[in-house]
Amino acid sequence: MFDSRNLLSGKGKYLFGLILFLFISGICVAFSINGGNYDFDISRREILLRRIGHEILLQSGDSTSRVLPVKKINENEYQISFEHELTFEPASLVSTTKRILTEDPLTDDYVVKVLNSGNSGIAYGFAISKNKKDDIIACIGRKQAMARYLINIKFKSTGTNEARNGYLLGSLPFLAIVGFIFLRSVKPQKALPPAQSNNMFTLGSVLFDAKNRKLIINEKTIELTGTETRILLIFALSPNETIARSRLQKEIWEDEGVIVGRSLDMFISKLRKKLEFDPNIKIAVIRGKGYRLEILN
Repeated sequence: MFDSRNLLSGKGKYLFGLILFLFISGICVAFSINGGNYDFDISRREILLRRIGHEILLQSGDSTSRVLPVKKINENEYQISFEHELTFEPASLVSTTKRILTEDPLTDDYVVKVLNSGNSGIAYGFAISKNKKDDIIACIGRKQAMARYLINIKFKSTGTNEARNGYLLGSLPFLAIVGFIFLRSVKPQKALPPAQSNNMFTLGSVLFDAKNRKLIINEKTIELTGTETRILLIFALSPNETIARSRLQKEIWEDEGVIVGRSLDMFISKLRKKLEFDPNIKIAVIRGKGYRLEILN
């Protein structure tokens, strides 16, 4: 009866735990590998963006000034800035950007805006798409005047990182359910302590049937509650021995997370009434220690 509370037992419990462990480990390894590759590709992209800035400076005739650190200004958007003013030809900017960004495995579509930091206006812009017919390129024959330019490049999300997060978030409910089932299977239930093989105890003239939660006295049956059964079984396994009050509270109520001192006294009182048919059995209070089931011969 009590064993039916366990969802899994024996070898099945360990097999289930192993499957759960392998499943979680597989997800963690996959995310770790993909996450590592993604972070590596992002770092590589930032270096490629600096290379674009470097070649634009050379094409402007500047081989000494610096390309300032590339800034990430938004999700999937970066800014290339320069130490000094420069000039550029749109056709060269387009071809240089396309050539270098073909080395970026995360890049399909992107938009380039060249800003004039002096007036915050857009001096030039173009869009490149994986589908060539969707490219937007104009005014490539007009050389731009010398100015302090900023180059903003916004990439279309490839969905790689979003997919990783989506899979992770999507798997959490499943993992929670599986974990709950597994924990339910291994969590100690409010099952009875180990008893005799048949769960039957003779206490004086009283027959205690732990499995079926009842007392049989002179062919009269007295039903016991689950808590009463657990308490009496602890006594029955150690007759005439003092059982510490703290042990009874711990074994009976600890799984519920709340131990109420008066609850034990109440159940002891109920058990005494159900055992009072046999004057040779009593649950005695051992002051300062606990209780003892005394059985007189």
